[in-house]
Amino acid sequence: MKPKHPPLKEVRETLRVKWYRCPVSRERLLELSHRKDLLGWLQSLGHLFLFACTATLTYFFFNQGYYVLFLISLFLHGVVTSFFAFPNHELGHGTVFKTKWLNRFFLWIYCVLAFHNHRDYAMSHTYHHRYTLHPDGDREVELPKIPTFKFLYLLQLFTFNFSGGFESSGLIPIMKRTIWTAFGKFPFSSPSNEWIEALYEDCPKERRKSVNNARVILLFHLTVLVVSIVFELWLLPLLFTFSYFIGGIWRYLCGAPMHCGLRDNIPDFRLCVRSITLDPLSEFLYWHMNWHTEHHMYAGVPCYNLKKLYREIASDMPSPRTMIGAWKEMRKTYKRQQEDPSYQFNTLLPETAGRLPSEEHDLLGASIGDIAPDVLSAKEI
Repeated sequence: MKPKHPPLKEVRETLRVKWYRCPVSRERLLELSHRKDLLGWLQSLGHLFLFACTATLTYFFFNQGYYVLFLISLFLHGVVTSFFAFPNHELGHGTVFKTKWLNRFFLWIYCVLAFHNHRDYAMSHTYHHRYTLHPDGDREVELPKIPTFKFLYLLQLFTFNFSGGFESSGLIPIMKRTIWTAFGKFPFSSPSNEWIEALYEDCPKERRKSVNNARVILLFHLTVLVVSIVFELWLLPLLFTFSYFIGGIWRYLCGAPMHCGLRDNIPDFRLCVRSITLDPLSEFLYWHMNWHTEHHMYAGVPCYNLKKLYREIASDMPSPRTMIGAWKEMRKTYKRQQEDPSYQFNTLLPETAGRLPSEEHDLLGASIGDIAPDVLSAKEI
């Protein structure tokens, strides 16, 4: 039986997690938290440039009849597009650009391309950061997670994702959710929709913003469909509307280690979040979220400074896993959980690591950027 959670209004009033954060001087944290428009442009336009390049190649190979090259470039286009969840995450935090409207501008671009309702996400992700893996306050990520290698699921991730699943987006559930949200309804009984209902229970004005967001997304993709029919550009929907659901395997392998198999109900990000090392291209596509422990610990630090933050606090942190090492750890944990459902992996910390939660609420250290809607401002949660 699923546990019954208290209303989120009650959670905001009663649950106060005193997080441990690795020590870093205020001066250095201010420096690392500084946002730079140039780096924001490089990251945001760079990802869109790769999207444009793979789309152009795919279109060219199809028109020339090079169908093997077409399939390869379409897969690569899907890989690039499947990572669009992560610019939505970072731009939603508002930490990519120093100029605030640029964060919102690029957020809208990425959110319509990825069927991403950033209003829902802002509500949910605020709780996720404040109460990471404390189930009463964070149901964006609920444990246990299953790091599956089932054949049919992997087949979808290598080709076209219809049904979705852990750390992936499927066409059918995403379309259902977007369409019904656009009509102001959440009729499907699922953990994600129950969570959305809980988020808006005492925030009806924010729910209206979510409805409008879904309508903008649908309008964009309907426009793509109309343009493709009128001008007989039959590949256009494949390149702009459906590419997010193609070739999601690499996003799955990179994104799954964030929390899978780790501990819940503990006030130490080092034990409930996992960082991994990646090659430079994958780290770029992932918007540096492979440094995920560092992001949770100091969420006001821009993504392009997270590796510098890790180096600053490395002596107080566990060593980042490799991707292969993280997956071995997750799979081993999952197998053990089949015998002992209460088991959770306990990350080893350095012998000299600090372990005492902070008694002071430092606004800079606790910042999660600009993601929280006004109704969930830092003063209320």
